[in-house]
Amino acid sequence: MSPTRFASEHKVIYWGTIVILVGLVITGLVRYESVKTNNETLSKANQLQEELVKAGYSSPDTDTIERLLGTDGGQVCEQPGNALKTALWKIQQANGATGPGMRPVISDTKAVQAERIVLQVYCPDKLDDFDDEVEDLKTDDTVRR
Repeated sequence: MSPTRFASEHKVIYWGTIVILVGLVITGLVRYESVKTNNETLSKANQLQEELVKAGYSSPDTDTIERLLGTDGGQVCEQPGNALKTALWKIQQANGATGPGMRPVISDTKAVQAERIVLQVYCPDKLDDFDDEVEDLKTDDTVRR
């Protein structure tokens, strides 16, 4: 059975339709992954916001949390017990002076608790490393509330 004249004249239309449909399917799959990631990011940001408010902190902006931490916690979850990061963090917990006037201060307990809450939400598997690193850090209620 030979193809009719009508079908043979419109092969370009058939192939064009197939290409467009395949392109739409690929675009749909890419967009689905993007929406799925956005939903996961929003869910974690909302969870973090709730935990921080429950712990007595002010309510942070969820858009900022989403951009900073994404789905995996970003920089916060990259080796939170790393010695260099811990040393830099301890240096930043100083009195704010430069040069010879700079000296360490006792960090506020709530500052350490805030990072712990972020780790609980985004990377609970690294929480033990963080606890081990800050175990010997002297903290107290140094900020007036």
